[in-house]
Order: sequence, then structure tokens, then C-alpha cells
Amino acid sequence: MVAGLVWTAAKVAVPRLVGEAIDDGVAVADRSAVVRYAWMIAGVGLVAAVFTGLRRYLAFREARWIEADLRLELFTHLQRLHVGFHDRNQTGQLMSRANTDLQQIQNVVVLVPLTISNLATVAAVVVLLVSIDPLLTVLALGSLPAMNVLTKRFSTNLHRPLMAVQEESAELATVVEETVSGIRAVKGFGAEADRSTRLAVEADDIYRESMASAQVRATYQPALEVLPSLGLIAVLGYGGHQVVNGDLALGSLVAFNAYVVLLVWPLRMLGWVVAMAQRAAASAQRVHEVLDTTPLIVDPDVPERLPESGGEVRFDDVTFAYRSNGPLVLDHLDLVIPAGQSVAIVGETASGKSTIARLLSRLYDVDGGALSLDGHDIRHLELAELRHAVGMVFEDTFLFSDTIAANIAFADPHAPHDVIVGAARSAGAHDFIEALPAGYDTLIGERGYSLSGGQRQRIAIARAILADPRVLVLDDATSAVDPSKEHEIREALSGVMGGRTTVVIAHRPATIALAERVVLVGDGKVVADGTHEDLLATEPRYRSVLAAWARAEEDGDADRGGVDGDRNVGGVDEDVDGVAGYGGAGDGIDDVEGIEGALR
Repeated sequence: MVAGLVWTAAKVAVPRLVGEAIDDGVAVADRSAVVRYAWMIAGVGLVAAVFTGLRRYLAFREARWIEADLRLELFTHLQRLHVGFHDRNQTGQLMSRANTDLQQIQNVVVLVPLTISNLATVAAVVVLLVSIDPLLTVLALGSLPAMNVLTKRFSTNLHRPLMAVQEESAELATVVEETVSGIRAVKGFGAEADRSTRLAVEADDIYRESMASAQVRATYQPALEVLPSLGLIAVLGYGGHQVVNGDLALGSLVAFNAYVVLLVWPLRMLGWVVAMAQRAAASAQRVHEVLDTTPLIVDPDVPERLPESGGEVRFDDVTFAYRSNGPLVLDHLDLVIPAGQSVAIVGETASGKSTIARLLSRLYDVDGGALSLDGHDIRHLELAELRHAVGMVFEDTFLFSDTIAANIAFADPHAPHDVIVGAARSAGAHDFIEALPAGYDTLIGERGYSLSGGQRQRIAIARAILADPRVLVLDDATSAVDPSKEHEIREALSGVMGGRTTVVIAHRPATIALAERVVLVGDGKVVADGTHEDLLATEPRYRSVLAAWARAEEDGDADRGGVDGDRNVGGVDEDVDGVAGYGGAGDGIDDVEGIEGALR
């Protein structure tokens, strides 16, 4: 801004020097005065040129710094926001705010010193014009009130369409992001034409809103362009008569005209600045909506500390729903898992199994009751300490576009190579990694789709193992593993689980058998609790759940959501023949040995 003010001083000095050169040199034929003023004008012009470059460089530097700072703040805040926020907001919308909207804010920040310079130019020119001839100044600036009114209307009418353009751009970004991320589903179902149609609709919406903003610009900007030039007509008409009558020096009239011309660009630029500012205001509003969102999952003011070792997990009368006033997923659930014990959580689809896992790492907070780790309510622990203590392997495996080694060492980027290899061996991933062209340095591409589902899942298990948590949560962690390889992971996991609290969300009997204890959940509560063998012998609902999952796998039902049609969930009217006869074992639901053998 200082550089801009120096530039302003140099610019407004030039017309004054030209006027004095005419009056003191040209009018009286004083060659030395003309040369002197010419050198002075050249020097002032050089100052204006230097400070123009300096102003531009500094403006871009500050604007880019602000953009980078805002981008980092927004990104950091997005990571702090609770998972529920991300569940409700589209990725494309958030990407648009982090990119396009911040770019719009940066664009207007660049204009700040230029706008200040132009306003200073207008103020200085008005003062100089009044000092030359007050009446002529009034005539020259007579269009300013009309420009003020037009500018205000221009700003008001432009805000809505520009806000709509930003919103529609975000919608288009969402379509592109979802299509690229889900390209396998798009190609698998031959849905390219449908996605192109969706994109065309969003592109047409952007075009429509952009044309609405263009119409507003086309309505107001011509007037904003013309009005400053009207002052020149008044100056030439009235000022020329003043010079002819001897009431005004010729140099003063030339300087006056030069000053009026100097006003034209800042006043014309006013409409452009208004449009840029309105677009930046719309973008700033969208960014503010994110930054103003309060994270629901935060560190306590005075965090408690976990003991050096342990792993006891306790659900005490826990209730939870994903939406306010929505159906309860967990309904007064009570569950205690002693430190070092391995527990399999089994249940029908949507019974709350994965919710238990998500609550353990505090991706969501319980609505009622308490969830504690080693005697400490997890809401009283630092999130970093809690999530280091609870390691998660999700059913939906997500890998990053990096090397395999970096993905395994995600929780500890500085982990030694032998530790990474050890974690991979424990997860049964070492052999296939070594067979890859670059081994552990192999770049796996976006989301790891260059690997098979089983390979991705084994790397995810290795990632959790390397973090060395006191509580390991496996959320259906072997579901995507080929049965021929599943035994390798089970053998590896049995060693990792030894002496470590482990929660296994599972439906395969062989995986369930890894756990010392099985908890059957249903309707948000613990329905049964015991060993795998005991529940098979005493709990019809447990047998029904396992048989239904097994039928789903046998039928290739990837969603596993269609297994409820053959049974009554209450366990009264199960499809006895189907359950007992799975795999040809048994003639009825009481034939426990036949069912157990078939399921295994």
C-alpha cells in the first residue's frame, strides 16, 4: 500500500509538471525551462514505473500468502471436523471451497493496494482540480453522484448470480469427483452416458447463472464507462472559454484535462473492482460456512492420561443415533471387555456392529451413557492419545497414493524399514509385496486400486499392526480376502491378538473362532454373550445369523443386505430347513453338530 501511495504521488505530479512546463517554458519560449521540466517528468515517470512493479510484486506476494494461509487453515479445520460433518457434505463441494473460492478471495486481495492507490489518486486529483478552478471541478465531477448510485445498484444486483455461479461450480465439481472416484462402477454398469448427462445439466446451470451475471454487468458497466468521459466535454467547453477570455492559463487547462483523464481509469475500474469484490464476498461466505462450523469431537480442556498399559473397554448404558431424533442404533448397550481379551462382535446387517467400532475410536460421541478405556471416559482423553491407543482396520479399505512402505508406516512415517517389514509379515502381506517390481517402494496409485481387494486389506491390517495399539479393532477386516489366503491372515492375526485387547467385527465362523469370546448384538443391545461353541449350542438366533451370512457369500451377494428375507429376526419363525440344511448338514435347527460342521 505504501508502494501504491508513492506511485499515486508520482502519477498526479506529472500533469502539474506538464502545466508548469507549458506556462513557464513553452508560453515564454524558455528552452532551458522546457528541458528542465522534461527531465523532471522523466524522473517522476521512472519513480512511477519502479513503484508500479514493486506494488504489483508485493500485492501478489501478500495475496498468495493469504491464500496459502487460508488454504492451510481450511484444510486443518476440515480434518478437525467430526465424521458426521463429512457424512453430510459432498467432497466436491468441499474441494470447490478449498480451491475455487480461495482463488476468488486471493484475486480481490491483489486488488487492495491497486484500489487504495486509485482512491488516493481520485482524492489527490480532486484537491488539485479545486485548486485550479472550483467551478470547472464541479463540471468535471458532476457525474460522480450518478456513478455512486449506479455502483451501489450494480453491487447489489451482482451478488446473487455470482453466489449462484459459485454454488453451481461446486455441484459440477461434485459430479466430476464422484465420477472419477467411482469410475469402476461407472464403467461396470455402462453409465457413462448418464454421468455425461449429469455433467451437462450442471454445466448448463453454470452457463445460465453466468449469463445472469453477464446481463447485470452489461446493464451497468457501459454507464460506468461513459459517465467519467462526460466530464471531459464540460472541461473542454467551459475551460476553453476561460482560456480564450484570459481567465485561465493554457498550462492550467492542459493540466486540468490531464487530471480529468487521470480520473477516467480509476472510475472505470470501479465497476470491475465491485464485480471482483462481490465474487470474493460470495466465496468468502462459502469458506466461512466451513470455518464457522464447530467441531463436535474435540479435546477436553483438561485431558486425562491413560496408564502405561491396559486395554479394558467398557460400554455403560450406551445409546447412540447417527441423526438427531433418528432411530437408535445402540439402545442402552452394556458391554465390558477385559484388557487383553479378544471379542468377536456378531450380528445381522445394521445391528450396530460397526457403530461399536466407530465409537471406540471416537469418530462419533455417544448420545447417552459412557464409553471408557482403562477406567477413563474416552471424552476426557486427548484425541491423539486415544487414537494411538485404539487401532482401526475398516471394512472399506482406503490406501493413499504413495509407496506401500509409506502406507504401512502411515501412523509412524519415521518407522524403520525392518519394523515395516515385520508388520507386513504379521498381516500376511510380505510375500506379495516382495513379488512386486519395486517391492516396498512400489507406488500403488490412487486408493490402491492397482492391488486386489485382499492385498489392500492386508496392507491396512499391517498399518494397524505397526501402530501397536493397546486395542485393535478389526471391522470385517477379512471380508475382501480370498478364502485361500484368509488362513494366512488368521494365523498372523492370532499372534498379533495375543495379549492385546481385540474387537473383531466378523461374520465368517473361521474369523470369529480367533476370538476368545463372542458377543451377539441385535436391536442395539447385547443379545447373547459366550464362546462360539456355546452360542452355537444354545442360541438359535446366532446360528441363524451365521447361516444367513454364509448363504449370502455362497450366492455371491456382495452387499450382504439381502439375507433377511428368509427368516424372522425375532428367531421364532426361522427358515429351519434352510439354516439347518446349509451345506447339507442336519435335518433341523436343533441339530447343532451338523450346523456347526457346515458353518466351519
